This record gives sequence, C-alpha cells and structure tokens, in this order.
Amino acid sequence: MANQPKRPQHRPIDNNYGHLQPQAPDIEKIVLGALMIDKDAFTIVGEILHPETFYEPRNQKIYSAIQKLNIDERPVDILTVIEELKHEGTLEEVGGEAYVIELSSHVASSAHIEYHAHILAQKYMARQLISFASVVETKAFDDTVDVDELMQETESSLFELSQKNLRQDYTQVDPVVKEAIKILQKAAENKGELTGVPTGYRKLDEITAGWQASDLVIIAGRPAMGKTAFALSLAKNIAVDYNIPIAFFSLEMNNVQLVNRLISNVCEVEGRKILNGQLDDEEWKRLDANVGKLQNSPIYVDDTAGMSIFELRTKARRLVREKGVKVIMIDYLQLMNANGARFGSRQEEVSTISRSLKGLAKELNIPILALSQLNRTVENRDGLDGKRPQLSDLRESGAIEQDADMVLFVHRPEYYHIYQDDHGNDLRGMAQVIIAKHRKGATGDVTLTFKGAFTRFENPDESRMSNAGDIGGEIVGSRLNGGDDMPPPFIDPGVIPVSEPPF
Repeated sequence: MANQPKRPQHRPIDNNYGHLQPQAPDIEKIVLGALMIDKDAFTIVGEILHPETFYEPRNQKIYSAIQKLNIDERPVDILTVIEELKHEGTLEEVGGEAYVIELSSHVASSAHIEYHAHILAQKYMARQLISFASVVETKAFDDTVDVDELMQETESSLFELSQKNLRQDYTQVDPVVKEAIKILQKAAENKGELTGVPTGYRKLDEITAGWQASDLVIIAGRPAMGKTAFALSLAKNIAVDYNIPIAFFSLEMNNVQLVNRLISNVCEVEGRKILNGQLDDEEWKRLDANVGKLQNSPIYVDDTAGMSIFELRTKARRLVREKGVKVIMIDYLQLMNANGARFGSRQEEVSTISRSLKGLAKELNIPILALSQLNRTVENRDGLDGKRPQLSDLRESGAIEQDADMVLFVHRPEYYHIYQDDHGNDLRGMAQVIIAKHRKGATGDVTLTFKGAFTRFENPDESRMSNAGDIGGEIVGSRLNGGDDMPPPFIDPGVIPVSEPPF
C-alpha cells in the first residue's frame, strides 16, 4: 500500500456549469510569492487584485493577510504573513507554515507581477460573467418573473459589473496638452463662432458658446414657469432651424401631446385651437406652410413612461450610433428611476440617476439636457428676489447640482404678479433664463420673450432690445459685463461650430 502510486490531482470541476471555472492557480502562487519577497510589489497590483480575485480559498486568505499588512504599513515577508494568519486564526486553513514558505521558494523576482495580476483579474471577471449569466438564465426560465423587469435588472447588474472591473488609468500630461492645443487652434480658426450646439438664443449663446460636448445641463423651474416650453423651443431651434439631430425623451407627455406643442411653436397656432381644431383660414395657411419644416426635422421622440436610466442608456447609444443624434433632452429627471437597484431613499436614487446621466454625456461625448423640478420653498419667499430660484431649491437631491456642468432656471416673475424689475422695466410677457451654475464660464441672466399661446420662447424683438436696457435680451448681472473684474468665460471648442440658419 505504501508503494501504491498517488492518484493524479485534478482541479475541481464546478458541476453547476459543466466546465472548469476560469482560473490560474499556478499564477496565483507566483503572485503571492512575489508579494512576499518585494516590499514594493503591492503598490503595483493593489488596485488590480482583491481577495475574491483569487480562485483558491486559501490563496484568498493569504492575499487578504498581505493586504492587511500593507494597509497597516507593516513589513510584508514570510514571517509577518505567517504571524498575521495566526492572528486571524486561518494559518491551518491555508495549509500551515509549509504552504506559505513554499509560495516564495519558487519565485526569484517580482518583475512580471503586473502582467500576472492582469491575468488573474481577467479570470475573475470571466467567473463573474458566468455566474451572472447563470442567474439571468435561471430567472428567464421562471414564468413568474416579469421579463421587462428582468431586462432592466440585468442591464443594471451588468453595468455595475463593468464599472467595478473597468478602471480608467492615469495618463501623463503631455498628450493631454497636445489635444488641448489642437482644440484651441480649431477654436481660433472659428473666429469667435459657436463651438457647441447652438441654442438659437443670441445672448445665451454668448455666455455658453452653445451646448458643449459631454456636458450635463439641468433646466429647472417651478410648475407653470415654462421649462418644458423652453426645452421644446430649444428642440425646435436645434433640429428645425439648424437641422441638428436631437432625441427628446418625454416621460410626462405622450408623443401626440408633445408634437402638438411643437406644431404650435413652429406654426404659430394657439395650442387650444390645435386641440379643438378651430383654426381660421390664416392659421390653416400658416400650418400648411410651416408644418413641413417639423415633419422633415431630425427629432426623435420617445414617450416611454417611468423609463429607467439603464433603458435610457441603451436607447441613447443606439440613437447616437444610428441617427447621429447630437443632443439628448429629458423631460424630466425626477420621473426616471434606477430600476434593478435598491436604495435607502429617493434622494439616493435621484443621485444615482444624476451621476449616470453625467457619465452617459461623457461616454457619448454629447450634451444632455435634463429638466428638473424645484421644491416648494420658492413659493414661501416674498419679493422679486425671494421668488428668484436658487441652487438649493433643486428638488430631491443636492447631487444634481454637484453633477451638472450647467444649471439653468426658467423664471417668469409675471406669474407671481411681479410686473416690474428693480429698474422699472416691464416684465409682462418676459421670462428670465438664469444661469446659476456654469462650470466652464460665466453666470448671469438672459431675458427672453415668452409667448404662452404658442409655448414658445423667443429672442426679444429689435425695437425692445434698443429701448429696454436689461430686459432687451441683455445679460443681466453677468460676469461678462466686466464689472466684477472676472476673466472671460473659458470656451471649450469640442464641437465644430454650426453656421447661422439662412432664415
């Protein structure tokens, strides 16, 4: 019996999948050995490897001990690792001192530890994907599981998995400087024209240079201020006047309601008449003459109610890829959900949505404009300044302010029966677009004409501009006026400018 040959040692086969799980136990040993002979090795692989990255449980425990020693800034070698395992009561579980000593006995240096660490990370990611796919498959066979919810949960889990495993590495500044210089040279060739997607509003474009690529822009206001009308006016300006493709995700109104308001805006027909069909001859002529502009415009509308951020991401990627969409608009942020994930409060969920929208804008390299509600504190304040929205009024989450590159408030003092500003200017029929936050430049107010019957915001007419001072579309209180000794706004020329429309 003593001379009987030993049975060959086989790696464990996971019967759940019928295949050998992705693993590299020999490389695990090499990495652990290298970590115990080179005190600087952990700084190379500390962000790549975690205890669960290792397949063998005993290797997980040994790496955990090495990690603990490094966190506590204690020396790492064979003896200290053995002592830490003794302290944790896991030395015998890993195979005793003999196994720890064996790990370092076959390693001469840590020269290739980073390469080996990436192999282990890839094996771990493959195991995660197999487990993930198995869970999805099991739920898909369950008739009691709602398929739509499973789709959203699946996308949420896959996104979280990718975020955990895909890390953006640092880069040396030289190539970034070269890229910045190229953008600067392109901007210089533009001779001061817009560097982003035009808004269609002269004074707003002066401050912003257009909607900039990768920016998250929040357009907020209390109910009845006209924030949706402002968003639709922007959509009309961008898609109809400049023929730039946009996507409009309407979580509040259905497609027909949304298009009715666009028809009112483009054709100058009162919204109530579009609903009841009582147009006079002149209005029918305007409708016939102008509706073709809207029909041929590159506007893509989605009215899915209660859309999740994960569903939005999937649709947005496809629209950018297939339709060349340059701007995404969402009405409105608080109606979205982060389905598939659990949150302790609505504030946490809104924070996740806000952060995800900013990440999506960066990924697609296009501006995302999201409408947002304000809380009721505005209604409890008195006077012209009291009714003026503030960043602290953003509803449900301070993360919205933090994540946004720009925050705009749509404000109509007339709604609160305030008909004059501090300078005696008439505020009737006027609206203020308040740029409360602008990460790349100036803040300030832009005054526009509001035509409620047509759900439309316009540049003030030239005669009003020449006589009305601040109200005539001028920038009110902006650092662009130079009164505060502030530098001019930084303009990020990330998008090739678009020429003015011919009409």
